[in-house]
Amino acid sequence: MAGTASVERVKDRATGLDKFVLREARGSSVESSARLDRVCFPFIRSNFPSILVIVDVNISFQATFKPPKAIRGGIQICFPQLGSHGVLEQHGFARNQFWSVDESPPPFPVATSNCHIDLILKSSQEDLKIWPHSYEFRLRVSLSPRGDLILTSRITNISSDGKPFQFTFAYHTYFSVSDISEVRVEGLETLDYLDNLQSRNRCTEQGDAVVFESEVDKVYLSAPSKIVIIDHEKKRTFVLRKEGLPDVVVWNPWGKKAKAMPDFGDDEYKNMLCVGAAAIEKPITLRPGEEWLGKQEISAVPSSYSSGQLDPEVIRRMHTI
Repeated sequence: MAGTASVERVKDRATGLDKFVLREARGSSVESSARLDRVCFPFIRSNFPSILVIVDVNISFQATFKPPKAIRGGIQICFPQLGSHGVLEQHGFARNQFWSVDESPPPFPVATSNCHIDLILKSSQEDLKIWPHSYEFRLRVSLSPRGDLILTSRITNISSDGKPFQFTFAYHTYFSVSDISEVRVEGLETLDYLDNLQSRNRCTEQGDAVVFESEVDKVYLSAPSKIVIIDHEKKRTFVLRKEGLPDVVVWNPWGKKAKAMPDFGDDEYKNMLCVGAAAIEKPITLRPGEEWLGKQEISAVPSSYSSGQLDPEVIRRMHTI
């Protein structure tokens, strides 16, 4: 029986920090820590009568909470850069910060559900020492009435020096999968990508889908607004939609690198895959007073796979989400 949508603030037993639990009327839920290392599930969504689909965003069993280091897994907010270069830390500083609840957010230009939490991050004195730009970062985490997870980021240049700034951005999303060798990503075929394992060489995807047999660390360029991640064993398809984010990051560390990561289990690479919307190839430039918006939406549908194509019924359901 359907209930009502709610947002509850509770204490996280593992970290001692406040977290927010969003519950959609039909049973879906998502947790967001106040220290926004991650947006984490599982959440349960009931798309169709008598069908429950478990949608997991992966959190490593070896993950530890040691501020200011981000927790491994979930959905990490990578700003003002993805990767490691210059004086900034790996994947930028936003994922390692304490965010505040935005009690009076301005109207959002895109439709979201009533089941949401608004968070805000502003420049600190420590940030300005390594990245001398004044910014305001507003993030809305919301669940749609169907249980889809929607992340909407708004970044504004609030500097008074008249200077623009540039940044790159990614939602580094850890999906939980049954077996990485049984997963394929569709929608990225024929695209150019930057291969981070080959000094960011520009290559072209040759397969009819992205499949996984070894370590992968790629940025697919000018990707379509919707891609799908098909988990054959669980007969489940994740649908990722994006706005304002032209690129897509795909990453799996595979065995050798997994063993070298202290906050990641030796075999956990077999049950995870990072796929996230991003803006990497062409940095975003904001002049003072300008705002940028980037949105990622994740949903899931039961699916089967046959002869290299999604079933027509699954495609129909995807278009109606």
